[in-house]
Amino acid sequence: MTRMAEEFITILETEDRAKALEYIIGKLESGEAGIVEIYEEVLAKSLNEMNLTGDERTDIWKEHVRSSIIKTIVENCHPYVVKERERKASHPKPNKVAVVCPVDEYHEIGARMIADYFTINGYDTTFVGSNTPKEVFVAGIHVDRPNYVAISVTNPYNLVSARNTIELIRKSDPNVTILAGGSALSKLHDRAASLGADMYLTGFEDIEALEGGKGI
Repeated sequence: MTRMAEEFITILETEDRAKALEYIIGKLESGEAGIVEIYEEVLAKSLNEMNLTGDERTDIWKEHVRSSIIKTIVENCHPYVVKERERKASHPKPNKVAVVCPVDEYHEIGARMIADYFTINGYDTTFVGSNTPKEVFVAGIHVDRPNYVAISVTNPYNLVSARNTIELIRKSDPNVTILAGGSALSKLHDRAASLGADMYLTGFEDIEALEGGKGI
């Protein structure tokens, strides 16, 4: 774990939202870290590093508080996402992408970060958010006509829901490319292909390579 991540997690343990936000914005403003480094090396890691109390209800409470703080930070990072897009993507891509979480998936921070990664790489990105019923999402696809649909799954219990969503999307629009990612996929290992997606994303580099046809 990096020094920056350790310092940030120490702040998170105090649940001081303002101080946590100030710390991250300070790193971005000073140029000490870029937005992708902040997301992957600090925020993502901090979601999985908690000092547990041993009381399940208390730990769930603290997990929700931490997630809320990080969600606030990600939302406030958007101006830096736009700056990085302007620096990196001199020619915006014509392709559109919709980022969604399947029904009953309420962990949307990872999906929001993925949406920002697509934005940085010049895509026309729509972030749909958590707990999206598959029928509603398919209706949205008919309206927006994205070239890519990215489905994020954090809770392993929602893998079946994700697979059902992918099947419905295939029937509705066989031309759309379906991407899947999220920590739940790591539990599938070589069985990830059973979800039926076209590609599987693990981080920023995968999205960066997408238009180059490198795949995953």
